Amino acid sequence: MCESILSTLEQKVATAPTTSGVYLMKDKKGDILYVGKAKNLRKRLSSYFLKQEQDHQKTALLIRKIHTFDTIITAHEDEALLLESTLIKKHRPRYNILLKDDKRYPIIRMDLTSAYPYLSVVRKSKTDGAMYFGPFPSGRSVRETLHTINKMFKIRKCRHKQIQARTRPCLNYQIKTCLAPCCFPVESKEYQKIVQEIILFLKGRTPALVRQLKRKMITYADQQDYENAAVIRDRMRSIEKILEKQVAVSTSPVDWDVVGWADNEHAAVFTMMAVRRGRLANTSHYYFTKGLSTVNEMMESFIRQYYENVPLIANSVITSLDLSHQASLERYLESLTSKKVYIIHPVRGEKRRLASLADENASNELTERDAAQNKMNRTLINLQKALKLNQLPGRIECFDNSNISGTSPVASRSVFVDGHPDPSAYRRYHIKTVQGADDYASMKEILSRRFKSDDPLPDVLMVDGGRGQLSMAELVLKEIHLDHPLCIIGIAKKKALETKDKIYIPKRINPINISDDALFLLQQVRDEAHRFAIQFHRKKRQKKQTESFLDDIPGIGPKRKAMLIAHFGGIQPLKQADVSDFDGIPGISKEVAENIVKKSKNDEKIIQKLSDVGD
Repeated sequence: MCESILSTLEQKVATAPTTSGVYLMKDKKGDILYVGKAKNLRKRLSSYFLKQEQDHQKTALLIRKIHTFDTIITAHEDEALLLESTLIKKHRPRYNILLKDDKRYPIIRMDLTSAYPYLSVVRKSKTDGAMYFGPFPSGRSVRETLHTINKMFKIRKCRHKQIQARTRPCLNYQIKTCLAPCCFPVESKEYQKIVQEIILFLKGRTPALVRQLKRKMITYADQQDYENAAVIRDRMRSIEKILEKQVAVSTSPVDWDVVGWADNEHAAVFTMMAVRRGRLANTSHYYFTKGLSTVNEMMESFIRQYYENVPLIANSVITSLDLSHQASLERYLESLTSKKVYIIHPVRGEKRRLASLADENASNELTERDAAQNKMNRTLINLQKALKLNQLPGRIECFDNSNISGTSPVASRSVFVDGHPDPSAYRRYHIKTVQGADDYASMKEILSRRFKSDDPLPDVLMVDGGRGQLSMAELVLKEIHLDHPLCIIGIAKKKALETKDKIYIPKRINPINISDDALFLLQQVRDEAHRFAIQFHRKKRQKKQTESFLDDIPGIGPKRKAMLIAHFGGIQPLKQADVSDFDGIPGISKEVAENIVKKSKNDEKIIQKLSDVGD
């Protein structure tokens, strides 16, 4: 930061208001870098620009990017918190902490408005009469929870709001994981009992659920209904096994959320421990890169964003830090849940022990993440040496083609940044200029299209294939005249009797020597491109298989299409119909009927011409 800019900022700080409000840090382009709140704006801004030395070198580097700031005065501290939250959501500043970038964490939804409720995974709760449980830290954790529920409870798996009648039950009924209300008479009262058991399970009330199931099992046994008693017994045992994994952390049946933290110079981890009925029901970790916020501010921001997505908030939130805006944060949480919520910073006793345990878990998670990143950095260094690069390969791109005998040709791009997949940068390509199975020409088309985009250039560009595909990539790069040369490599699968895949570089016949960890990383990038291409090709092929001559006719949508096929008993009888055959069909006017007949006759003429050419 030059002296003139610093001097201007210091003058602005000197005239900044001393009331509560929000400040917006901006760079030289006017883009918002950071949004913060303060009880005293002048005092908070002084800590950035008038402090002789910052606590961390990274903070000092970030402050140098600031060219100006704006302030917004608020009536009180609560208003400042709400305004800060609104501005962060709107502008998504680079150096504010944001839960999972632009996404929300998954939550489980139970639709109670249906006569036979079902479970689904969503990322946003609504006031629609449904119950929501979560959030879960990852898609994997929510899938595991659903898998456990589906094994233990015979709730329906189909996700239609209203039960759709079927002539025969699906596989879930055959394996005894669904009551099949779509085929058999199932009393709503009995189904609702299962629903209530699932609600207890998802709320973490497993001890109460076990007691309830035990009473039900005894009732069935007294009635000599031993088959149902055995089903309840097995379900109870499954829940007891889960209960064994939940450690008792309190002598009282309390519901607490415990927030711990750990940080280093570059990042911070917040750990959320959910205590339900005195047992540790769930522990989740959230990792953030450090920006301009203090750890205290980061924890406040994390708690606010976390509970914006949580349908059920515990009565007490225990924190290992003494938060600066505790009272206003409590009022904010109360506005979300319509009940009193206490934020507690304990100094002794059982709650202090739990807060320390949360800190310990966060520290362990941060250590593991750092170890994993250090391992990845070593892998990137090995790859840099093998490819003789001037810098670490921060961005790796791989391209792959997919087709079956030249039909429905597509391609894909996978992207890894700093050794980790970046799904938001993945791309799918329809092959437009190539006929048949010509991988070389397809590769030329997609690479030409890729380098016309504004995406950042890769440090390593990889094509799935050997020397042939690599040569094609070289030709494309020569034709488009890039400003600086790229590292291009080809990855070929191992053949019979070979021990590992091969990496080719230009102007060399034999594959290069490369360490196992670097090769494994490149294989991961290739496999992601391959998976993405096959997935896209399968989707395109399935769409093509479901197409019919009706799709291009104005006035014929999916519902009318299905109605016509059902009315005539198939596509072929429909193609042979005259205009008069459409009389009396709801929604089909004479004009639409004429278009259908005309389209059918045109298709027949085309088929006949192709047949004549073949002969």
